Amino acid sequence: MANAGIQLLGFTLAFLGFVGSIASTVMVEWKASSYAGDNIITAQAMYEGLWKTCVSQSTGQIQCKVYDSLLQLPGIVQGTRGLMLSSILLSFISILVEVVGMRCTTCMADQPEQKDKVALTGGVIFIIAGLLALVGTSWYGHRIAQDFYNPFTPTNSRFEFGSALYVGWGAACLTIIGGGFLCCNCPSKSSGKSPRYPPSHSASQPGRDYV
Repeated sequence: MANAGIQLLGFTLAFLGFVGSIASTVMVEWKASSYAGDNIITAQAMYEGLWKTCVSQSTGQIQCKVYDSLLQLPGIVQGTRGLMLSSILLSFISILVEVVGMRCTTCMADQPEQKDKVALTGGVIFIIAGLLALVGTSWYGHRIAQDFYNPFTPTNSRFEFGSALYVGWGAACLTIIGGGFLCCNCPSKSSGKSPRYPPSHSASQPGRDYV
């Protein structure tokens, strides 16, 4: 029988990762203007995300613009969008599966072995969702670092990691760890079955005669 406490801990961590993935996807600070080097203009800061770009003035005024065309977006933005949205969708599906499979719920209470298998399936889906989010954020971060160290990139056009990347990395790790806890509770073959005892000699040979 699976440990309900470990299941609840894993589900909590994975759910926090699910919320963090949503927050990271909608945040605009995926990359921020870099102030490294000389002759840097600090009067304004630029932020770019998966859905829009924003400019923050030194006066505190912020102007944002949504990307005009999907087909004109760089491949890195389109690919990261797909990975993050797929991660969120899989996490949502896994939450629904875990509601049925966790020991603290009453669904399928009369079938404990099947219930453990459902919980295991939800944990595997959580791990896949976390890996998708980790790949998306790492891919985007690698491109930022690659452009930053490119000597042909103008100094005023260099960007650094934004806060959304750190939120995405943390969310991906929480989702993977939570799914791992849920997978640690593997269903046992003896779940829900009554123990078997060896038959006694007196019961198996009731009428034996001795000479």
